[in-house]
Amino acid sequence: MTAQLRPFLVLCLMNLLLQPQDAQDPDMVRYIYRRFQILEQGLEKCRQDTRAYIQEYQEFSKKVSADLERCHLYKTEYKSEVDHLGGRVERAQREIDYLEYIRTSETCIEEDKMVMEKQIKDSEEKQKVRTLLNTSCDNMLMGIKSMKIVKTTRDTHGCWMKDVNKDSNKIYFLSGSRNSTLWEFANMKAFMEGKPTPRKLVLMLSWQGTGQVIYQGFLFFHSHGTPNEIIKYNLQKKSVEDRMLLPGSHGRPVYQHAPWTHIDLAVDEHGLWAIHTELDHLIITKIDPETMAVEDTWTSFCSNRDAEGAFLLCGVLYVVYSRGRQSSHIINCVFDVLGAINKQDIPTLVFPKRQRIHSMIHYNPHEKQLYAWNDGSQIIYKLQTQRKQAEP
Repeated sequence: MTAQLRPFLVLCLMNLLLQPQDAQDPDMVRYIYRRFQILEQGLEKCRQDTRAYIQEYQEFSKKVSADLERCHLYKTEYKSEVDHLGGRVERAQREIDYLEYIRTSETCIEEDKMVMEKQIKDSEEKQKVRTLLNTSCDNMLMGIKSMKIVKTTRDTHGCWMKDVNKDSNKIYFLSGSRNSTLWEFANMKAFMEGKPTPRKLVLMLSWQGTGQVIYQGFLFFHSHGTPNEIIKYNLQKKSVEDRMLLPGSHGRPVYQHAPWTHIDLAVDEHGLWAIHTELDHLIITKIDPETMAVEDTWTSFCSNRDAEGAFLLCGVLYVVYSRGRQSSHIINCVFDVLGAINKQDIPTLVFPKRQRIHSMIHYNPHEKQLYAWNDGSQIIYKLQTQRKQAEP
């Protein structure tokens, strides 16, 4: 309402409402004028409040729509997690059934027909594994050609490696035998020069020892504080993808000269392995990296006494021994899961002279060389291989 119309309206209403004798009373006119001003202010405030309420409602409506979309996304993720959990429960049930079978078989004296059938089935499955390993790789180690010190750090113990994937040039650096921080370098040059700044990944769990491996975008490591739990960590999602309990591993050091490592993981041409110990002998277990299930287990005749590390190449375990800080590092125990290699087939394999014990030794099957850590130095050993001898 404009200021010009306001007095005119007041006068009209006064003529309608007031008696003739009161129409000329100035106090009454001012009173009615003030009342109309108050009424007009109230109407203006009501209009502003209504506009504010409409805007607030619109914002609330947008927020509810966004929340509904997030709820739909959470519902999809929750369903995926439930399906994944169902698969893990099913696998756990199979492992429980297997452990129950082992416990029962130790107390039974006579084997019934069901046990016999299971043993036959297990034997057939092992033969299938042997056939698969035998046809996919037939090389054996014949010598260590050269050694290259890539970098030297202040850390006595640690682990460094590439992702065992043909398309990856990234270098991963894990310092110490108990830590939760991983550094990712773009390539070997970036690792040597420290430029550009590496990517820092802080895990939700700490690792134990120096037996970690990175395989197809996942970090596999022994979880600290557990005797035999292996974690599969997704480096891209920065989350735990899966986990398993390694049968036969009881939290004992794998190697005498590396008491910080209780499970040493390895990768070769056949995939993912775990090296652990029982009494004085080394045990090797083949693991399916997709399902984290045990595919097979072998008890080697290699002792862990005076051992400082080991690796697998084409399904063959090579154990590195040392008598002390000043002695040589020698491979003098070789175990082939297929039994195709005899000790006399392998020459004396001596590493180039180093003053300290190796903290870790890992084989890269795509590059045919070893990644090692010795006295704070990150080392690459180039290898010489040849085809296995034909069986008579």
